[in-house]
Amino acid sequence: MSQKRIDVHHHLIPPAYLDELDRLGIKDSGGKALPKWSPQGSIDVMDANDIQLAILSLSTPGIYFGNRADTEKLARSCNEYAKEVCEKHPSRFGFFAVLPVPFTEAATKEAIYALDHLGAQGVILLANTDGKYLGQPEFEELMTELNKRSAVVFVHPNTPPNTDKLGLNEPAFLIEFLCDTTRAAVNLILKGVMERHSNIKWILAHSGGFLPYAAWRIALANGMPEFIRHVPHGVMHYIKQFYFDTALSPSPYSLASLKELVDPSHILFGSDFPFAPAALVNVETQTLDQSTVFEKATSDQFRNSNALALFPELKDRADFSADVDKDKPIWQRTTGGFVQRIISR
Repeated sequence: MSQKRIDVHHHLIPPAYLDELDRLGIKDSGGKALPKWSPQGSIDVMDANDIQLAILSLSTPGIYFGNRADTEKLARSCNEYAKEVCEKHPSRFGFFAVLPVPFTEAATKEAIYALDHLGAQGVILLANTDGKYLGQPEFEELMTELNKRSAVVFVHPNTPPNTDKLGLNEPAFLIEFLCDTTRAAVNLILKGVMERHSNIKWILAHSGGFLPYAAWRIALANGMPEFIRHVPHGVMHYIKQFYFDTALSPSPYSLASLKELVDPSHILFGSDFPFAPAALVNVETQTLDQSTVFEKATSDQFRNSNALALFPELKDRADFSADVDKDKPIWQRTTGGFVQRIISR
């Protein structure tokens, strides 16, 4: 018997969003070419990897390209499209609503609409939008509304501002994305957002970037007078409140950091499909299944029970406890093995 997975880090690419990117001449996300996506494409990968349900979200570069009206229109279009996908496949998909950040009033209204009328599982917020990081005072109205609803917020990295001026050649998704998530998480703590809005449940993409590794060092802020009033329980207390997904982070190195840092109930499965292609999703799931960092009873929680505790409304959508153990298809074994050899060098 094997528990079916819930994937909290699974992207969609709505037609209207793709049209807008085409209009603007944007062909990549974080230095990686935009992949093709369809609901059926997601379902095929999910079926091959014991994933019963995926919570869909928009990825980088987000929906803000300078114009407020366009940003609001695109947010609504993407959210209503996501709702349609979920209605067609209720046992396979949920979604995080995208918001027209950095326009706080508009973002607050869209959050209310998506959570109250579209049935979104939560909202997706980029770590930074146009250089404005989560935790900044201008987002306080939105934080207040999300806190009132005890909302789940999925934090996904964006390309940090001025990355192109660093003179580095590697694509942003390799390193800079991890920096971006870490900066946002630290800002949420040190600006007091985590303390003031303790009902919000935050999921950090990619195992929180560098946050688990650097947690002790960041906690040195406890001794700095300018931060003490924002972190009355100590920085480490707030770090432990985050949830962390395993997307592109299934290795024993990252899992060992999480094991030492947070309660296992705060670890969630994530794939990053379709930006992580099908073969790589297979490597992720196999790596997690073969991992010995956690005892099996604990690692089984990452498949779905931790997510169901966050999203209890999903419990009636599907049977997550069915026997789904099966041999992997030949193409999956061979392609996955090829990818595994590459990333293990």
